[in-house]
Amino acid sequence: MFVLVITVRTFGGLRPSRSPLAGCSGGPPSVRGGTLVMTVNDDVALVERRLVLGELRCPACGGGLSGWGWARRRWLREETSRRVVRPRRARCAGCGGTHVLLPTGMLAHRADSIEVVGKALVAKASGRGVRPIATDVGRALGTVRGWLRRFAVKAELLRRWFIGLLVAVAADPVVPDAATTMFADAVNAITAASEAIVGRFAILTVTRWQVAVAASHGRLLSPHWPTDWLTEPINTSSPWLALA
Repeated sequence: MFVLVITVRTFGGLRPSRSPLAGCSGGPPSVRGGTLVMTVNDDVALVERRLVLGELRCPACGGGLSGWGWARRRWLREETSRRVVRPRRARCAGCGGTHVLLPTGMLAHRADSIEVVGKALVAKASGRGVRPIATDVGRALGTVRGWLRRFAVKAELLRRWFIGLLVAVAADPVVPDAATTMFADAVNAITAASEAIVGRFAILTVTRWQVAVAASHGRLLSPHWPTDWLTEPINTSSPWLALA
């Protein structure tokens, strides 16, 4: 299992990152009384054990998290199968904030796994059309078009944010050369930042798209991101926990 918590440093101290990183953890701007999204892996027993032992920390205040019921059941469609997922909820003993613990393969408010969505994004970045992409990933044309449109609208924001993450994480960052489209630039930035994170923190059991989900707090394709995600610095000393 791995859990990603990224915080940003402000004049008054630390608060949850509002950047597009939600997936090993992430969430909306609210802290007290609100709901954030953290991302963990599919090992339910391990997640439960870490909750009981107080080893999962609140991304808002660093307090210990404990179990707080369950989110609704949902189907997660993978490449050739689907399964029922019911994410755990957790509550912080410090600030009282609640958190949904999404598996690393899931995006918030999306029924398809990040590997399926990521495959479509890479294909679009390479210049393929929507119809052949939908055929390749085995999804409805309208569904795939929705993914690509959402990503395209946010492509510049994604490119800038993930390049910022790359520079913050890598010891000797190599920024990708400009591609032919902003869409491809954003995909390349995500790849470069994910590779830098895996290399620095030795997270060897996850894919680049799982890292991207973690970094965006599960909101890679969510419609609204606070604009200050682009201006607040990333505090890479906050805990990236990589567990086999």
